[in-house]
Amino acid sequence: MGMDIHIETHQEEVTEEFQQTAVAWLHEACGELLSAVRNNQRVRTGKTRQSWRYVVDEAKLEGVVASDSENAVWEEFGTGEYALNGNGRKGGWWYVDEKGQRHFTRGKRPIRPLFKAYMALKGKIIASAQEKFGRMS
Repeated sequence: MGMDIHIETHQEEVTEEFQQTAVAWLHEACGELLSAVRNNQRVRTGKTRQSWRYVVDEAKLEGVVASDSENAVWEEFGTGEYALNGNGRKGGWWYVDEKGQRHFTRGKRPIRPLFKAYMALKGKIIASAQEKFGRMS
C-alpha cells in the first residue's frame, strides 16, 4: 500500500510577487521623501532643490535619495560658525558669488531638509511597508 505524497510550492511566484511589491514600495517611499526634501529646501536659484534625485536598485532592493550639489551638504549640515557639529571655520570669510559680488559671512545655518523630511515621513513609510508586506504573509 504505497502512498504518493506530492508537495507543491509556489516559491517562485511568491518571490516574484515580493520583488514586485518591494520595488513598487521603494519607488513610492523614495518619491515621497524626494518631494518632501525638495519642499524643505531653501530656494534662491532652484539649482539645489532640483539637484535632489532618487534611485532604486531593484537587484539589491535599495532606494537612495541624494543630491550631487555641494550646497545640499551645506544646507543639511551648515558651515562656518553655524556648522551642525561645531566643526566649521571660525571668524568668518569673504567669498565671491556667481555675479562677481564679494560678501563676508560667518557661515550658513543648517536647515536639515533631508533629516526633516525623513523624520516627518518615517512613521508613514514604515506603516506603508507593514501594510504592503503584511498582506503577503
